[in-house]
Amino acid sequence: MAKALLIDFEKCLNCRMCEMVCSAKHEGVIDPFRSRIRVILQERDWEGVPMACVQCEEAQCAAICPVKAISRDETWGRVIIDYDRCIGCRMCVAACPFGLINFDSVSKRVIKCELCDGDPECVKFCFHKALQYVDVSELGIAKRREAAEKLSGLTRKTASVVAPIPLKVPPA
Repeated sequence: MAKALLIDFEKCLNCRMCEMVCSAKHEGVIDPFRSRIRVILQERDWEGVPMACVQCEEAQCAAICPVKAISRDETWGRVIIDYDRCIGCRMCVAACPFGLINFDSVSKRVIKCELCDGDPECVKFCFHKALQYVDVSELGIAKRREAAEKLSGLTRKTASVVAPIPLKVPPA
């Protein structure tokens, strides 16, 4: 079954460990600019949002590639780049609707998350569990569970604040 990264934005503490381990694994150096996962910083409050290729079902990067160097690996359900075919035109970078394909200026090639062949390094080192590697069928379940937990907590909080109102029964 296909798997994907599940990113819980509320658990992310902006430590950027995911970027460091990704670049170390793939490029042999700790350099966030060479990472396949990126923590996008919100400058006004310095909160971070981890972003990685979402492995689109209808991948625009694959559709636009003039040499068909980008394809879907059905084993892992991921979109991969065949570097033997890639000509470095960067059309895929422009076509990605989320901006999640990057050009590595050191290696002179495009890079994107390919889920580390089914064993994502970023997930192993995310100590706050903001990143998880789950079956794609669980993506919606996880969101529903999270929403239910929030609603349940809110309901309990509201119930403890509101005291029962005694009923006055008129004399018969």
